[in-house]
Amino acid sequence: MGKQGVSGTDTGIVMIGNAQLISLSRQIALQRQMDVVAHNVANINTTGFKAEQILFEEYEMPVARDRTFPGLDQPLSYVQDWATIHDLSGGAMTQTGNELDVALNGGGFFAVQTAAGERWTRAGSFQIDNNGTLVDASGNPVMGIGGPIQFGPEETGISIAADGAISTNAGPRGQLRIVEFDNPQALAREGSNLFSGGTPAPNANTRVTQGHVERSNVSGVSEMAELIRVTRAYESIASLTQKQDELRRTAIQRLGDTNS
Repeated sequence: MGKQGVSGTDTGIVMIGNAQLISLSRQIALQRQMDVVAHNVANINTTGFKAEQILFEEYEMPVARDRTFPGLDQPLSYVQDWATIHDLSGGAMTQTGNELDVALNGGGFFAVQTAAGERWTRAGSFQIDNNGTLVDASGNPVMGIGGPIQFGPEETGISIAADGAISTNAGPRGQLRIVEFDNPQALAREGSNLFSGGTPAPNANTRVTQGHVERSNVSGVSEMAELIRVTRAYESIASLTQKQDELRRTAIQRLGDTNS
């Protein structure tokens, strides 16, 4: 008994199935991109926030070779979100006049102590807690070169120099621990505007500006335009997938009529 051939309908069903898988990979990538853009937009007013971007790459699916099909296998290219990168460009500086607001000019980060260990942040809206410790907006102690920075109850006139040295009317109170990274893209984003990981190095090029905060570097206009573009692309692929479903149902129905 000879080997049974493959009809055009069979081939069509396979092609539709491949197209649906490719469309699905693109939808997954767009959903991930939509989440990142929405997160950027939500933090447009977060002090020191750094936007994120997604890098995509083409993934060519390895195919099985089968002599049943009359034509050669065609390469199938899927969409894969390869990496999420941090946009570490500086945000706009806003003058507040608050002596505990500190902005960084350069690529460095403040070091803060959390329950999970040291973390890094660009958010310099500090305050003094009930124990006289300099803390960030989440209550994490801000680290100095020699440990947390403490103030007495009667101290006034807090001054922070360009190198992070802190003094009051009672004299020197330490120096902010500012760290830099050879590869800041190795940092992992955590909640509360914090980063972890990386290999911190002593500050070399970053300078401190007292009485200012660094605004988020998110561009509201650009991110909203990107959100609209991604949403429309997702809806377009969803419509295409629906049409592919209809084609597959038609192809299966015709194949069933042929075999009956």
